[in-house]
Amino acid sequence: MAIINDPMENKEIKKQLTLTIVHQSQKILLGMKKRGFGAGRWNGFGGKVEEGESIEEAAMRELREESGLVAKNIGKRGILEFEFKDDPKILQVHIFHVTDVEGDLVETEEMKPQWFEMDRIPFETMWPDDSHWMPYLLVGKNFKGRFLFDRPSGVEYSARILSMDLQEVEEI
Repeated sequence: MAIINDPMENKEIKKQLTLTIVHQSQKILLGMKKRGFGAGRWNGFGGKVEEGESIEEAAMRELREESGLVAKNIGKRGILEFEFKDDPKILQVHIFHVTDVEGDLVETEEMKPQWFEMDRIPFETMWPDDSHWMPYLLVGKNFKGRFLFDRPSGVEYSARILSMDLQEVEEI
């Protein structure tokens, strides 16, 4: 009996996600994740891309669902890939920047939004990669990167970056 190599073996399994950062003048809007993956961490607003929607549509929907705000303009600034040691899945996160919104800010079951002054961004209670890529976003630069973590962050634990590659790019 012959052994046939599976062409999908050793292939990267990528899950498409979005993350939107609202940035106005000298303030940034973040949400305290109340449940699920990343609970207990400040983060941007985002999540899964649903069947039949574009990545940008998913970013706008997640912002609205998690904060009550509607993006009046949205620009894609980055693509980051996240891996966890001993997990074959790669989270490919499309990072969006929004400077103008409408609607009323609301707390949801998933997120508690809060504005922060630029010099008071709570990096110590965010994912550890945020302090590396967010400066690119806040000055309007495009970027791509890949981060390998030991394991996911939660309320009691902050993930450690085992390796990273981050660079400014001309286009996304």
